[in-house]
Amino acid sequence: MLYTIFALLAAALLALDQWLKAWITQNLPLGEAMPLVPGFVELRTVHNYGAAWSSFSGQRWLLIAVTALIMAAVVYLLVRRIVRHPLGLAACFLILSGGVGNLIDRVRMGYVVDMFNFLFMDYPVFNVADICVVCGAIVGAVYYLFFYDKYDKVTKDGNDASSRRA
Repeated sequence: MLYTIFALLAAALLALDQWLKAWITQNLPLGEAMPLVPGFVELRTVHNYGAAWSSFSGQRWLLIAVTALIMAAVVYLLVRRIVRHPLGLAACFLILSGGVGNLIDRVRMGYVVDMFNFLFMDYPVFNVADICVVCGAIVGAVYYLFFYDKYDKVTKDGNDASSRRA
């Protein structure tokens, strides 16, 4: 049941990401901006040919391959039910949603459309998919640090943590 709920939420976030990227592309010319929350966040159309902070700019196929490998690893964790705790599942589905959102752009157009720009600090322009990946990574770190050993870790004798608690 949790898999279904998280999968639906991930699909909704992916749809929001793709819809917002299409809307921005159609309604705000490249490089132009409009206020979203005045003095705090603006919408600005940017094409990012790299990864975070434009790192690996111009390395489209490398970024596609790395993203696909990471997505495959997350899918493996889910299919094999290695991650079962709700926090771990949330992290996996958030990372999948964001990774797929940016992968679609990179494969289809060769770049990722970014649109959120903080006005109060110097920070790269980002999108909904980036938010999903970052939040998923933070939630995943919390899960791994505080819940993995207790709930999902498999011991050397082959028993998982849930059988030790029973």
